[in-house]
Amino acid sequence: MKQSFASRLFDVSNVILLTCLSIITLYPFWDSLIVSIIPLQESLASNIHLFPKTITWEAYAYIFNMKELWSSYGVSLFVTGVGTLLSMLMTVLAAYALSKSHLKGKRTIMFLIVFTMMFNGGLIPTYLVVKQLHLLNTVWALIIPTALTTYNLIIMRNFFTALPESLEESARIDGCNDLGVLFRIVVPLSMPAIATVALFYAVARWNEFFTAIMYITDKDKWPLQLFLRAMLVENEASFQSGGDNPFLMGQSMKMASVMVSTIPVLLIYPFFQKYFVQGVTLGAVKE
Repeated sequence: MKQSFASRLFDVSNVILLTCLSIITLYPFWDSLIVSIIPLQESLASNIHLFPKTITWEAYAYIFNMKELWSSYGVSLFVTGVGTLLSMLMTVLAAYALSKSHLKGKRTIMFLIVFTMMFNGGLIPTYLVVKQLHLLNTVWALIIPTALTTYNLIIMRNFFTALPESLEESARIDGCNDLGVLFRIVVPLSMPAIATVALFYAVARWNEFFTAIMYITDKDKWPLQLFLRAMLVENEASFQSGGDNPFLMGQSMKMASVMVSTIPVLLIYPFFQKYFVQGVTLGAVKE
């Protein structure tokens, strides 16, 4: 079909608008990458950095030569991997149970769950609970207190509710129990939602920062984000007191730290992208 002038104009306007939005979105990341690999003098010469004139890896060399970096990377990987698996297990089990209309006390349970989104115990009571459980200065303090997020639970519960009950009934006729129905029927059909929620949990775990400040004082158990913050604060104090390494507090050092903490998430995201696309179109066509 031949497009009208108005339709072509609309398509061109969309392309221009989306291109501008893409540039606005990607430029901060590109600027951080460029600043991380150029000398301090070049980064201070201009506020806009499109292409590097001189490339230097001093900032990355300094960061990667730190032994503490690799231990903090290990802590973050453990917290992200184990924490995400535990969170997803609890979220899927709870959401599946709450998606059943015959569950007794379902309204009361949902009210109590939603209530936690508006009110919580506060920092001091939460800290005391963690202390009483002997979780202070352990990686489990970064996993157990935040193992379940109400928002993610509601997303999964709503997704499970939308699945046809006839699929579960046919599985039960074939002899499946509740766990069999969940892991053999419901979970495979819910991979878009599960992958999306899992990425939410993983990103939150990887960026764990405030919780680590509250519960972890042992430097050997610091996650990556807390280690990088402490490194930058320490170098800034050294620079302001007249230290002999002024390069360290340049923008190159800061942006290299940003890249070190961001790139692992960017490498994982493409593997989940297809599930996001499926999640967007899910339910768009009804028969």
